[in-house]
Amino acid sequence: MSQSNTPLLKLETISKKFFGSTVLENINFDLYPGEVHAIFGQNGAGKSTLIQIVTGDIQPSSGKIILNKEELKIHSVHKARELGISAVFQEFSLVPQLTVEENLFLGSNTSKGFFLNKKKLHQMACQTLEQLEFSIKAEEMIINLSHAEKRMVEIAKAFHTKPSIMLLDEPTASLAENETNQLFSMIEILRKEGIGIIYITHRMNEIYKIADRITILQDGHVVNTDSVANINEQKLVELATGRNITSFFPEIKKQRGKKLLEIKNLNISNSFVKDVSMNVKAGEVIGITGLAGSGKSAIGRACFGINKIAAGAISYLDDVIFDSSKQINDISPRSMIDRGMLYLPSDRRAEGLVMEQNIRENISLPSLGLPKFSSGFIVNRKIEKDIVEKIGERLNFNAQGIENKMEQLSGGTQQKVMLAKSFARDVQLFILDEPTVGVDIGTRVAIYEIIKEFCESGGAVMLISSDLSELVNLSHRIYIISEKNACVEFNAEDCNEHLIQYYFHNSRVETAQAS
Repeated sequence: MSQSNTPLLKLETISKKFFGSTVLENINFDLYPGEVHAIFGQNGAGKSTLIQIVTGDIQPSSGKIILNKEELKIHSVHKARELGISAVFQEFSLVPQLTVEENLFLGSNTSKGFFLNKKKLHQMACQTLEQLEFSIKAEEMIINLSHAEKRMVEIAKAFHTKPSIMLLDEPTASLAENETNQLFSMIEILRKEGIGIIYITHRMNEIYKIADRITILQDGHVVNTDSVANINEQKLVELATGRNITSFFPEIKKQRGKKLLEIKNLNISNSFVKDVSMNVKAGEVIGITGLAGSGKSAIGRACFGINKIAAGAISYLDDVIFDSSKQINDISPRSMIDRGMLYLPSDRRAEGLVMEQNIRENISLPSLGLPKFSSGFIVNRKIEKDIVEKIGERLNFNAQGIENKMEQLSGGTQQKVMLAKSFARDVQLFILDEPTVGVDIGTRVAIYEIIKEFCESGGAVMLISSDLSELVNLSHRIYIISEKNACVEFNAEDCNEHLIQYYFHNSRVETAQAS
């Protein structure tokens, strides 16, 4: 595991209080050279606070930070970077109006006299991206990249500095299997160079693939630190949640009803989606997956009226809502919501929620025009409050009051609030784009149960996901989006993770040979 008996980093009895409330209490943690040390726990367990302390974003209330045998204070993120501590966080820190290479070296000393050495900057950026095997152009604007591609840039931004300690907070969120494997390969290279890696993830399979040790947090306390080999999945779940989750993926009864959505020869502007055809029936979960940049998310967004459609036809509830040959276009987010379709984006903070508003306002927002919420232009606040309170009880928001602002909540609770929007109105088709990115085990189970309940009551779900295990275990049918085959359909019983990866791999190989 490690290349030295002396830890790179050691935290001794670290505690943190916010306004009298204890978030972390007496945390002990260490990291050795060449080690991948995973931190695991539910949202609210204290993982993010611990990371912020190590990276200098916040200061501990008490305790010691020892780096290379020296006790010190990390006063800022800049100071942490100077000390060789680099981090990739869940939330993006990129400037959308700049290019990939400009973001990679933002703040770095790549000047030539009074001017930036753009040639050197470009060469270094290309070298970093090539080393990571990320197929992104260094001169591409960040604003034009997909969610997964932005994640790759964040990873490349941290990797190029060659730190002694790397913190990765949900680094594979929205990455497809191939991109995830490329990241793991890079982690192995860094580990051999003696770099210590703190790895935070909610995906248990990743822990067993790359981690040496694991520290499990619950309610601000360390409940266990041990070798990964000594903790099986059942014990891991029990330690993190304090309860036994017997069935991680629920069995969703197969009961196909009438056809709700039909897509024919769909072509989406500014996307790789060409001539894609698929359908969704009531009572089933349709899985959609593909490599980053394949356009899998664009399909759901186009059906909801967000992305522009270049050609093709879409029917929903027996009505033709788009047909390029007949110049029919009745698709817009408002019209699709009114028709009983709801889309949940992968980026909940930027697109899915109004962070400055509270739970009640976010849940009721898409439904305020309904008669049960308002009369004319006036919203009945008492009725709104009663409806949202019942939804909150149904989704078990725990102690989180419905008047709490979104920015104060954990990622898991934010995700449940997005899902809760569907309970305030009549929804027949749910389009879920990466619904479990960055959420803990308990929230994942809750989301899966919502999907099961929704489908078994006659609704349908279009599940767009990069998590192949999630996709295979929940879907009744799976569509694989690739450049080679455009769109391939499989029944769930005929599909597995290896088959999906085969289609990913062959698509990429053929594309490379063609170029």
